[in-house]
Amino acid sequence: MGIFSKIKNGLQKTKNSITQHINSVINSFTKIDEELFEELEEILIMADIGMVTASEICDKLRAEIKEKGITDPLEIKGLMRNIISKMLGEDESLKLDTKPSIILVIGVNGVGKTTSIGKIAARLKAEGKTVVLGAADTFRAAAIDQLGIWAERAGVTMVKSVEGTDPASVVFDTIASAKARGADVIICDTAGRLHNKKNLMDELAKINRVIERELPSASRENLLVLDAATGQNAVNQAKEFKNAADITGIILTKLDGTAKGGIVIPIHNELSIPVKFVGVGEGIDDLQPFNALDFVEGIFDTGEE
Repeated sequence: MGIFSKIKNGLQKTKNSITQHINSVINSFTKIDEELFEELEEILIMADIGMVTASEICDKLRAEIKEKGITDPLEIKGLMRNIISKMLGEDESLKLDTKPSIILVIGVNGVGKTTSIGKIAARLKAEGKTVVLGAADTFRAAAIDQLGIWAERAGVTMVKSVEGTDPASVVFDTIASAKARGADVIICDTAGRLHNKKNLMDELAKINRVIERELPSASRENLLVLDAATGQNAVNQAKEFKNAADITGIILTKLDGTAKGGIVIPIHNELSIPVKFVGVGEGIDDLQPFNALDFVEGIFDTGEE
């Protein structure tokens, strides 16, 4: 199955929640009026696009319809598709320009953080890069064990310590190991204790000091993992973590199992954080680089037009 097919299939539930309702509304109107805009906005809000971004999409839609003198409701879906495409902007890949580069992965328990690390490691290894994982979520023995399973599955090295070890010391050891091996990329798991933001900020600040001291010129990514199925709660998590850390990108997991994939749009539009990967299945190759065009086409199914 090709990359676009995987993303399209993974977005099927989201497409059903958005496009089918939009089609139903558009087909029930013979003219474009304020009642139509109100119904479209309600559909977008119910699809977890959120009130702020849904309102902005409809405002842009009103302006474009007025500017172009459009009167046929059947033209609306194409206009919305273009508006959302522009909102999502250009795709952003991982910036891994130095040797080594380092990726910190952050996220609350249960969102698929460890699995995402394993899948990214496997992807980078398949690209010919040498990867070292650091098990710096030391507050849960299960997290260390799970990362070890993924390291073995991906065929990469992992540095770990015992439960309760200072996470920053694990990051230090991982960097030292990567330097000794001449590795290309370091990926470190971190604890995501959002319920105690001060501890999280203190821990991340300490890890940051280690990285800045040991790898002062390295390319750096801070990736936040969010579960698409949590909808607007994922957007709220992103806001909280953005305040606690310099988030450079989002990994959105479990997109294939939810109708709430529309949260990609407010994450990008309201928080200006790019979505870099989306999870569209359980397989090791089912974490795909985010492509805005594929995303919009997967929702609106341009083949129908």
